[in-house]
Amino acid sequence: MVNFIMIAFCIAAGMLLRRTNLIHSEAHKGINTWILYFALPAVSFKYIPKIVWSSQLLFPIFSAVLVWAGSWLFMEWYCRRKFYKQRSRSSLELAAGYSNTSFIGFPLIMAYFGEAQLPIAIICDQTTFILLATAGIINALKANLQEGQSIEAKFMIRKLITFPPLIGCLLALTLSQFIDFSVAEPFFDKLVATVGPLALFSIGLQLKFEGWRQQFAQISTAMIYKLILAPALVLLFALLLGVKGPVARISIFEAAMPTLVTSGIIAEQYHLNAKLVNLVIGFSIVIGLMTTALWDLVIRFAIA
Repeated sequence: MVNFIMIAFCIAAGMLLRRTNLIHSEAHKGINTWILYFALPAVSFKYIPKIVWSSQLLFPIFSAVLVWAGSWLFMEWYCRRKFYKQRSRSSLELAAGYSNTSFIGFPLIMAYFGEAQLPIAIICDQTTFILLATAGIINALKANLQEGQSIEAKFMIRKLITFPPLIGCLLALTLSQFIDFSVAEPFFDKLVATVGPLALFSIGLQLKFEGWRQQFAQISTAMIYKLILAPALVLLFALLLGVKGPVARISIFEAAMPTLVTSGIIAEQYHLNAKLVNLVIGFSIVIGLMTTALWDLVIRFAIA
């Protein structure tokens, strides 16, 4: 219960301070810098060395790819029916294809399944980022390409290899083969403890809901896929492939997370419909806190 109280408190605190102008309008950028450069890499160093690798751990990777691919197909179909241009299509794919597997996902995983399941969530999270840093940015760039232009591979590689959580993940994977990090675990514990409260507080600072009526159809379509169809798709494949236990449960639950906050940043940087993407982020977080509770019941019933 304390985890749910913490989630509600941190998000509400961020929203309250922003509305009362008691904090700088861009304070979330400093908080996010701490999380990206220190807290999330610490999560990797704390948990990745403890992962017992098996073939089943390919499923969290597959589940993130499945959510992205399903979003691409679903939004291609929807946008063709509505005769939307590439800018709207790219915006909707960003809004629906990438789960908030860390900022919201980690606190909710700890609340529903316990801290011991975070290593599986980390695999989901890193896969989601790699997809966002490659397919997501390619998708965003497509909306701005002039005829005959192409996307440079060097640009994509630079974006990928300079992302601190990914660097932390790769270092934790390699260095743990030669170094025992158990001595440093109390230090990592302190850094990891900042992820949940600060990430949720940062989200509260950024939540905005103005102007949603004009884009209600697009918002609801993106959220139907993200909060309902995406986890249902992962659940279906878990049952078809016979994947059970914590690996299946965490993969499905992470697929049910709201839209990734970074999607809004990319939409703004690449001149997409950032307002739409940010509205989906805001509403999906609020509604996602309820739908994830329902998915927890479904997962417990469907997955042994």
